[in-house]
Amino acid sequence: MSSFSESALEEKLNGISNSQQSIQTMSLWLIHHRKRAGAIVKVWYRELQKVKPSKKLTFMYLCNDVIQNSKRKGPEFSTEFASVLENAFKHVARGADEATKRSLDRILNIWQERMVYDADFVDRMKEALGHSHTPKKRKIEIPVVEYVEEEEEGSESPREPPDPEELVKALQELEQSASSDAAVREKIASLPQEVQDVTLLDKITNKESAERLSRMVDDACVLLAEYNGRLAAELEDRKHVSRMLADFIAGQKEKLAASEAKLEEYKQKLAKVTQVRRELKSHLQNLPDLTLLPDVTGGLAPLPSAGDLFQ
Repeated sequence: MSSFSESALEEKLNGISNSQQSIQTMSLWLIHHRKRAGAIVKVWYRELQKVKPSKKLTFMYLCNDVIQNSKRKGPEFSTEFASVLENAFKHVARGADEATKRSLDRILNIWQERMVYDADFVDRMKEALGHSHTPKKRKIEIPVVEYVEEEEEGSESPREPPDPEELVKALQELEQSASSDAAVREKIASLPQEVQDVTLLDKITNKESAERLSRMVDDACVLLAEYNGRLAAELEDRKHVSRMLADFIAGQKEKLAASEAKLEEYKQKLAKVTQVRRELKSHLQNLPDLTLLPDVTGGLAPLPSAGDLFQ
């Protein structure tokens, strides 16, 4: 089971770029954690309102990808997103340029064409964009909306080093990741040859064998899609753990540098104390030996008393 936390999700959302690969990788990670759909949608909507305008459309693309690609696994995401989509469309459309509004409208047309949501719901989303009527349906050939590459953003602000226990826990969870799942890899390796070799399609002679092969292919696709999703989630988790390790090492280096600076300060103070001790010892050695001085008190007359002074 790969690790999930709202802080990790926030970090991933803030690091997402407007490229198809970045969005699809993030989408696979979210779908892998579909049991946390409620928390995911809550964080997604909160971060949507905080990101800069040029990145809000990327969040909507991610939403579209997650909703469409999670349908076969369950309705968790489509249900959770439905509660915030109207406000999300209003928020993104507010002050957006025409190109952005067209992109949002294209997402809604895809949902309408594929019946992701019912017509009334899609109409409400279009009203949120400011449409007074629903345009005629048109056939959409592309499976997902188009993405464009954006320029790489500036360097991230320094992160706090992770807690050692949190780092150890993340490393332990990686030991049970998808790449270590020998059982699933064995299932994939043992898939029937008919599923893997298209030249064997010539052996299909009747409807029953074709339907049997179709079911086998469907089962194989589900198995591979699930495993690919787990691998994508593992890849993201490994990147996250690598950043945690880098932050932890950087934090330890800072502590070591601070300790070395403190040690150097103590060395300088010790050197000063040692120097004073040497000077004091030298001074004491140069003092005369009082035992060698003559006795100058035995032969002197006693001092006069007060009575003697007033006589």
